[in-house]
Amino acid sequence: MFAINTADPAPIWKQIEEGMRRLIALGALKPGAAVPSMRDLARDLRVNPNTVARAYQRLTEAGVLAVRRGEGTFVADQPAQPRKSEKHEMLREAAMRYVSAAVAAGAELEEAKEAVEAAYNRLVREERKRA
Repeated sequence: MFAINTADPAPIWKQIEEGMRRLIALGALKPGAAVPSMRDLARDLRVNPNTVARAYQRLTEAGVLAVRRGEGTFVADQPAQPRKSEKHEMLREAAMRYVSAAVAAGAELEEAKEAVEAAYNRLVREERKRA
């Protein structure tokens, strides 16, 4: 599905939340599709099940996932998109993490922009192949 980056300062539950949102946004997980159980995803990612539970709870409260008692957790039929303010906050946080790494590597602004564009295109292309 996705990997956890232990060097990333973002909390693991947030990385899981962002990973699930990314898979849904790119169509790798379609509306109504079952998502891995908390225990299975925790095992695959090698994290505490409570960490996955926190991410799933937040995604459920946001309307991205839906829990069907006795059946499991699924992508909502119409997954909610982050509100504009949430989207901007997510982008700001990710941009600061990336810029910090780019500056530490000695990259110029144009190099950093090119790397972001290349990574974006690669991610979208690879996820759409899997879908």
